[in-house]
Amino acid sequence: MAAGIRMRKILSLILACMLFAGCLPVVAEEADEQSIDRLSQETLREIEELDAINDDDTVYVVGNTFHEPDAKEFSISSPAIYTCKTLDGRMGILYSDRSIESEKVVSSNDRLNLEILSVGLVWCVARYGSDIGYVKRDKLTAIYAVDAENTAPYGTLKSTYIARTKNETHVRKSMSDQDEDWVVLKPGTRVSLWRITDGWGIVIYMRNYGYIQMTDLTELVPVSPTDTPVREDTPIGAYTSFYRMTDSEANIGRIHNIANAASRLSRTLQPGEELNYNKQVGPFRGTNGYEKAPVLVNGTTTLGYGGGVCQVSSTIYNVLLQLPGITVLQRRPHGPSGASYLPHGVDAASGGTNLNLRFRNDYDFPVRIEAESKGDGALFMAIYRAD
Repeated sequence: MAAGIRMRKILSLILACMLFAGCLPVVAEEADEQSIDRLSQETLREIEELDAINDDDTVYVVGNTFHEPDAKEFSISSPAIYTCKTLDGRMGILYSDRSIESEKVVSSNDRLNLEILSVGLVWCVARYGSDIGYVKRDKLTAIYAVDAENTAPYGTLKSTYIARTKNETHVRKSMSDQDEDWVVLKPGTRVSLWRITDGWGIVIYMRNYGYIQMTDLTELVPVSPTDTPVREDTPIGAYTSFYRMTDSEANIGRIHNIANAASRLSRTLQPGEELNYNKQVGPFRGTNGYEKAPVLVNGTTTLGYGGGVCQVSSTIYNVLLQLPGITVLQRRPHGPSGASYLPHGVDAASGGTNLNLRFRNDYDFPVRIEAESKGDGALFMAIYRAD
């Protein structure tokens, strides 16, 4: 039994490191080779803890939580939002519950053509013929909107408000001040809220929901549901991603680099102007204010300048998804499991020639990008009309 547990831990470590490598910027052409260090086994274990993706872990909570639509709420006549396929070479399965341990509603050795009825953070409700069940987001590909003209791109989570924390603010695991925290934010931190319900602001914390008491927030501003601002200080798109707070060697440089890249990203784009993320926030060198953090150099995970910048490109990508007038020219996701700090399928790798985010302002008005992080676990992004 003990040998089996050790073997599972070893396999878990190897897998986590492989997944993490998929999330790292490739900066071989930018890094100072003399400043690159190999990661110790201890640091690799720290990386495993920081970036392990545990989609099937149960979160035990005290209070109420947001209820994603259940499969039983849909029928054969329910309208589909997207069509998709299950991944090639993997068994096509629809489960009866949001767990791979639950009963299989549909099981096939072939790829399935599915209709998506509802999109959650980890699981989608999908229909295959007359059968309805759950499928994990990381098992889907070739996703297309049924009504492309009136449907946001797959994975879009439009924020409804932005706000600023009044004081030290807890992001809870449920709508109860007796529950555990995901993270505790500093006073003055800007956040975007996905929804507000029962006196709580709901945020997307990695692949879970987080909850902030509205009494802890100030400067509440609506996010315009369209490209026309509700008022002068209203953004037309916003998103907040979160990162884990530890004082480990693997994480300190990353936290700094996220804040540095965010400050370098903030700017105004004129109509027709293109932004090249690597050029705008790079080169990833110490002379540009970057510190050492885990990066991928020549296929090896090392300590070098630039670790963490993928989260900034991925977060602004989630704002771009909300804006039909912004055209994404280049974007590549991370590995099969995606980046752990976002729901699957909405990340944007950066840091190398083939890993970059480029987009163009195709609106007939300028847009202003605001990005900031106070080093407390939250990365805030918003885009405003600048005319």
